Amino acid sequence: MKTLYLDCGMGAAGDMLTAALLELLPNREAFLTELNSLGFPGVTVSGEVSSKCGIQGTCITVKVNGKEESEQMYSHSHEQEHGHSHGHPHEHSHTHEHSRGGEYIHHHSSMHEIVHIMEGLPISEKVKADILAVYSLLAEAESHAHGVPVTQIHFHEVGTMDAVADVTAACMLMDRLAPQQVVVSPVHVGSGHVKCAHGILPVPAPATAYILRDVPIYGGGIKSELCTPTGAALLKHFATKFGDMTVMRISAIGYGMGKKDFTAANCVRALLGDTEEEGDTIVELCCNLDDMTAEAIAFAEEQFFAAGALDVYTVSAQMKKSRPGVLLSVMCREEDKETMVGLIFKHTTTLGVRQNISRRYTLSRTIETIATDFGEVRKKVSVGYGVARAKYEYEDITRIAREQEMSLADVTAHIKKQEK
Repeated sequence: MKTLYLDCGMGAAGDMLTAALLELLPNREAFLTELNSLGFPGVTVSGEVSSKCGIQGTCITVKVNGKEESEQMYSHSHEQEHGHSHGHPHEHSHTHEHSRGGEYIHHHSSMHEIVHIMEGLPISEKVKADILAVYSLLAEAESHAHGVPVTQIHFHEVGTMDAVADVTAACMLMDRLAPQQVVVSPVHVGSGHVKCAHGILPVPAPATAYILRDVPIYGGGIKSELCTPTGAALLKHFATKFGDMTVMRISAIGYGMGKKDFTAANCVRALLGDTEEEGDTIVELCCNLDDMTAEAIAFAEEQFFAAGALDVYTVSAQMKKSRPGVLLSVMCREEDKETMVGLIFKHTTTLGVRQNISRRYTLSRTIETIATDFGEVRKKVSVGYGVARAKYEYEDITRIAREQEMSLADVTAHIKKQEK
């Protein structure tokens, strides 16, 4: 299985992830030429060789109208104090235009403006959907942090043209590399405080912390913001799972460098290679039931799923004394076994539970979000063992069918047509 592993031991930012992924391509200059031809107003993206702690990698620089935003555009109005310099100063989110006097006029960017920019880009629908999904994560995080609806969000950290270019580049590179799974290390977020448009905030910044819910993160002795909201959103969107690097045969390695220097190499490391499909061990707990109603069994099944069961099913069985009954099977992880046994005794009438240890082989599953005329639709993509298949989320399809008074087949066909 083609696997991408991202080592975020020094956090992550949009430009650093872009640089690391860029190094995995055989023809980097051709990609940068393509990126610069997309039509971002006044934007140019370049990659330069950079060295951190003796490690050579690539540093991405984004310039708008010939100037690097982090160094010129904000110097007149923003005081910077950031752990990384990311080609833009941790993605301060104003778009900029030249006034006649040579100053910059600041415009906040809304989600509507981001969508408008994406609609005009000559990129695939899949890449557009990825970009908008990343910005949706950012908008949700900003909405939560500031207590306002998503529709009223005006990005203060991630709306500049250089930030949009970073997100676009990263999504294009992920599409170009097409890994079947993306494994991300626990994310080092840094510590201390960071200055931004809203004032001085704790690290990780509120938006970053919200995006990284349920993700393994840690701080440390480095008093800087190591993971930006954009970096967090890109990781959250593309990661298949977070954890240690799996056993893999590496074919390419990329180093994406930040602008600042620390005692540790300030970089994101990307490793591309192949992993062997391997099964996992699960526990199957079984019991025979001949004195429970269908309603009681259905209620019990709900409790098992709520507690983390991987699957629950029944099979009709002929019991002793010729009684009709069912064989109840509950599949769970080893660490959930004791909990599940207790629930089986609590919610069924059985006097005994049998245990079987099984080896399970599964396809790697991810969720993609597709932008359609009817709103966002989730698509479950499963790959592995030389097989690839996809299926739209049933709840999303049925919602659209009800709202539009269409059949499920017509909704599915319409979405497939839009994806092409």
